[in-house]
Amino acid sequence: MDADTGNVLFAKNPDLRLLPASTTKLMTALVVIERTALSDVVTISKNASLAAPTKIGLRPGERITVEALLYSALMKSANDAAVALAEAVAGSEEQFINLMNMKAAALGLQDTRFINSNGLPGTGQYITAYDLAKLLREAIRYPLLREILGTRLAEITTGDGKTVFVKNTNRLLWADEEFLGGKTGYTREARHCFVGAGEREGRTMIVALLGTPVRDFLWKETAFLMDFGTRVLHNREEPVVYLTQYDYDAAKIKKASYKKKNRPKKRAKKRHY
Repeated sequence: MDADTGNVLFAKNPDLRLLPASTTKLMTALVVIERTALSDVVTISKNASLAAPTKIGLRPGERITVEALLYSALMKSANDAAVALAEAVAGSEEQFINLMNMKAAALGLQDTRFINSNGLPGTGQYITAYDLAKLLREAIRYPLLREILGTRLAEITTGDGKTVFVKNTNRLLWADEEFLGGKTGYTREARHCFVGAGEREGRTMIVALLGTPVRDFLWKETAFLMDFGTRVLHNREEPVVYLTQYDYDAAKIKKASYKKKNRPKKRAKKRHY
């Protein structure tokens, strides 16, 4: 996707509903940043501390800022941080999910629905590659989210003095100086997922991948799509949108309605809180 215009440059099954895994945390971050102050201090609940891994090991009663939780959720993909943010904003994760789905509707994400704040699998949660690209396009409009998504390393400190070093799960930040940032995701059901933004020849593009069987494919496919998109933007190729037979269990997915459309440098950083 061309980040400037929203035009699609290349797409395969762009409206197929699939599991989002931890790319869900982009929506969590969007809702949080619009509804609370970064300096607000969150007291961790027992419920948040019991979130399934991956997490940063937050304990009940610990105090930590919203900003530190955002770094933890988006860089390390910490599920406990995501739940803590949801509870801080809405009082409960259940109420926060309503805000997530309201935001999805406001952004025109017609084939997206969330059931939790961290992307762990469950019935009725889905997104499409097209909607995921639109979600990141919105997220990178916020300078802080753009900064976090492009940070390689950060140091998180709780109010109790505990320090946690977090490393971004996005390998492209080390391999491609023109890559701005993104969000990974993985569960056994969702397989490997990724959405990211990068620059080529003065243009910014977004790549969204869902259901990839092998993690290394994320980086190879992203490189291919960035190169192809560059050629489209400079009129050396035509945009491509196509559908294929799906290699998924049809009982677990629902194909969205589809209408063919012509949607026609990073350095290691530390953050202290």
